[in-house]
Amino acid sequence: MQIATPAAWYETRRLDDGVTHIWEPHIRPFYRCNMWHVRGRDRDLLVDSGMGVIGLRQQVAILAVRPVLAVASHTHFDHIGSHHEFAERAVHRAEAEILAAPTREATLASTYVQDKTNTDLFTMLPPAPYRSDAYAVSRAPATRLLDDGDIIDLGDRRFEVLHLPGHSPGGIGLWEAATGIFFSGDTVYDGPLIDDAYHSDVGAYASSMERLRSLPVRVVHGGHFASFGRERYLELIDHYLSEKRCHQPKVGSSAQRIADSSAKQRPA
Repeated sequence: MQIATPAAWYETRRLDDGVTHIWEPHIRPFYRCNMWHVRGRDRDLLVDSGMGVIGLRQQVAILAVRPVLAVASHTHFDHIGSHHEFAERAVHRAEAEILAAPTREATLASTYVQDKTNTDLFTMLPPAPYRSDAYAVSRAPATRLLDDGDIIDLGDRRFEVLHLPGHSPGGIGLWEAATGIFFSGDTVYDGPLIDDAYHSDVGAYASSMERLRSLPVRVVHGGHFASFGRERYLELIDHYLSEKRCHQPKVGSSAQRIADSSAKQRPA
């Protein structure tokens, strides 16, 4: 497999409403975390930080010039890999211990990040001395613990913390009522939703979805895949709830479902 250069590891795109999308193009879509930067008057916000295999602040200039609060939507490896690069770090208190002392098992890296599965995870490898079997998230103890209803204030923009357990115990979303923007983490995105990780809870997930259905979103920026509007948001929620009400079991583990779907998208 080819090796990527550090300069080519990240890409960015400026969206409307002062939001910048940051992503790792050489990670396959089912594992590729969306990172979201919001510029504020007094400080900036970063929602999630990717795998952390290449220095994020070194390669993405907008993250190195102003104070940034790095918020973890949850503590799986693909979302918190570069949190240690930021002086201010926030996470829901239910997953604070994982952010402070992340193990391969607790972050799901032991399941998904292995030398033998490199072709499922990457299209190009990170530069040496990277090895998937040795990959680990750096510890990044939170400087702020989040609870449902807390406000993240950037000076001219305010985001409400919504605790959305299900995918993981401390999963959160960030809601900006003034613009209708919702950063949904891994609770809602336009792809296969994962509710069978070691600390997932299907009942809690369904309750979180029921709660979100009444949220008057305009645009949703999820933890994976493309952003979408309110119509698709409601479709995704209703599909999940209908599936759970019908008690239709998913076939295979999350790892196998993702690997199978990723293989279908892989170029011939």
